[in-house]
Amino acid sequence: MKKGFFVVLASVLLSGLTAFAVVKTVKPEPSSEPVKSQTAYDSNGEAVRTVNVSLSDYPDFTYAAENAIEAVVYVKVTVKTQQQYQMIDPFSFFFGYGGSEPQTRERIQKGSGSGVIIRSDGYIVTNNHVVQGATNIEVTLNNNKTYEAKVIGTDPATDVALIKVEAENLPVIQFADSDRLRLGEWVLAIGSPLGEELRSTITAGIVSAKGRSMPNEKGEYKIESFIQTDAAVNPGNSGGALVNKEGLLVGINTAIVSSNQSYIGYAFAIPSNIVRKVVNDLIDFGSVKRAKLGVSISTVDEQTAKDNKLQSLEGALILEVVKGSSAEKAGVKEKDVLIGIDSTVIKSPSQLQEKVNSFSPGDKAVLKVVRNGKVLLLPVEFQGSAEENGTVADDGTVAFYGAQLKEVDNGVLIVSAGTGKMAQSGATDGFVIQYVNDQKVSKIKEIIDIAKNARRSIFIEGVTASGRPGYFGFGKD
Repeated sequence: MKKGFFVVLASVLLSGLTAFAVVKTVKPEPSSEPVKSQTAYDSNGEAVRTVNVSLSDYPDFTYAAENAIEAVVYVKVTVKTQQQYQMIDPFSFFFGYGGSEPQTRERIQKGSGSGVIIRSDGYIVTNNHVVQGATNIEVTLNNNKTYEAKVIGTDPATDVALIKVEAENLPVIQFADSDRLRLGEWVLAIGSPLGEELRSTITAGIVSAKGRSMPNEKGEYKIESFIQTDAAVNPGNSGGALVNKEGLLVGINTAIVSSNQSYIGYAFAIPSNIVRKVVNDLIDFGSVKRAKLGVSISTVDEQTAKDNKLQSLEGALILEVVKGSSAEKAGVKEKDVLIGIDSTVIKSPSQLQEKVNSFSPGDKAVLKVVRNGKVLLLPVEFQGSAEENGTVADDGTVAFYGAQLKEVDNGVLIVSAGTGKMAQSGATDGFVIQYVNDQKVSKIKEIIDIAKNARRSIFIEGVTASGRPGYFGFGKD
């Protein structure tokens, strides 16, 4: 009897152990270790890229959204224009007494957009088309505080504008390197679509494309290499932030493509690298110091690719080289295909524009071009546009760090302080410059030469418009 009992007990224990072993084998316990990267292979079995399939890569936008939203503002603008009209007096008209005098009336238009605080002392970047022609600009922060803003500078070529409010310790968004943005990467669009009622709205999407350009029917000079995203963007988002999962600024939302002026899945943002270069120049000089290569460009067609033994249609085809330009001095010729600048691969004309725009006059680089099937490396020094120091305006004044100078009997007169480094450091209209870095000056060329040879800073002494001694200084960089 006892023997039979022990046999049954042993059978039960053995069955339980077997079942436990089967369960452990079929359904292993979930590991606390993150899923590691896997390597993708092509049809030949060769590794083509490493793919991160970690569960931590599933999108969580809470950190980015909560941090970035505080630095995105609502921008309300007022534009006042004068319109002329003429009242017709029938009595005067029929009896030949002449018409009445033209009358003027004021027309007030209101608009809105978004902006991004990039410096804690009140500098805000937005779109040029948001503030263009504005007579009054009002900025509302996410905490509902409202400030009057003034325009520091605009750049229609990139549709970037810089405005400023008088405030301190404001929240900011740091710039990211937009060149490192990848197709399919998650991004957030933050702004005020459709006006004040939907202020501080956040939408999510991915990077759909890079280096996009848009039709330019007016023939204006434009620098376009847009980031395309499917994050929902509507009128009012213009000037708002496009941020990555870390909450860093990768672009400024600027346009949509739509048949009804509302979002249908295609939105475009100015890359942060373009924005950063433009706003730094506007702060330092009051205008953009834009490098010029001096070429006309187009996309690469199949015949050009065949003639140059190219494996793809990537690059920028040189249609024309401007005489005396940086490109001509470097040895670039018509029908060359430009495929790289320094370590950056150039895949399209818009990407070439973006890369050249990142340089300043005087910067040096190496152009990589294909000519008759051969790859050539051509050193180039970029020339500037008509915004450099020393440029003579139509009225005879000379540009110097955003100001306009003119020689007078007792020194060099600041005709206009502008909005650049001179104005920001204390220069005012009517100030007469007499000393620069302890050296007496009477000619504009002397000022420019001293500034050019200065190592770190420029210190200016002279007489104010009211006749009192004055001085100010600023760093070169």
